[in-house]
Amino acid sequence: MISPWERLHSTRCCFCCHVRTGSIILGIWYMLINAVVLFILLTALSDPDQYRLTSAELANDLDVMDDANMCIASAISLLMIVICGMAIYGAYKLHAAWIIPFFSYQVFDFALNALVAVSVVVYPNTINDYLQQLPRNFPYKEEIMSMSNTCLVLIVLLFVTCILAFKAYLMVCVWSCYRYVSARSNAEVLVYVTNMNDTTVLLPPYDDTVILPVKQAQPPFMLA
Repeated sequence: MISPWERLHSTRCCFCCHVRTGSIILGIWYMLINAVVLFILLTALSDPDQYRLTSAELANDLDVMDDANMCIASAISLLMIVICGMAIYGAYKLHAAWIIPFFSYQVFDFALNALVAVSVVVYPNTINDYLQQLPRNFPYKEEIMSMSNTCLVLIVLLFVTCILAFKAYLMVCVWSCYRYVSARSNAEVLVYVTNMNDTTVLLPPYDDTVILPVKQAQPPFMLA
């Protein structure tokens, strides 16, 4: 038996919102971000000379993104918009299966960020390599590169840990929404079946309906 406090805690998320409301807000937020990214990518594809950084600005031999990579990124952003729309529809219309793709994306994103944290611990020199690939006009680049490698690793680990904790909390919110919607759907089905059983007309057994009562024989005719 679940106590009222546990039931209230399992259906609430940040700012005391219901898990359905929180999941809908989260889906709208992700959809807006991906819509902005998709708009920027499509704009860059329409005018590549204006939005592409040259090799001189990057201090290396490669451009930021070519047309093929931008097309792939645009397709991913469009797919994310569809997944977010499915999550919003599933949370609003109480369809639990529609929430699963968005939750799967959250798990995949959390795993990628966890791999980043592990790679920072295993290969701490990758931070300096990444800083060297930044543009020359990147703010505070020289000050960051002048820091010790241990301090950089600790700062990056602290930043990634905060991100992982926040993403884990959002995963729990969406999973709680999925469980709530599933339980709500099962409860509605149970209530429907119960109502149907309450209004069912009990018919007599089949054997009783086919066996007809035997008619009594008529008395013989009297002869005059």
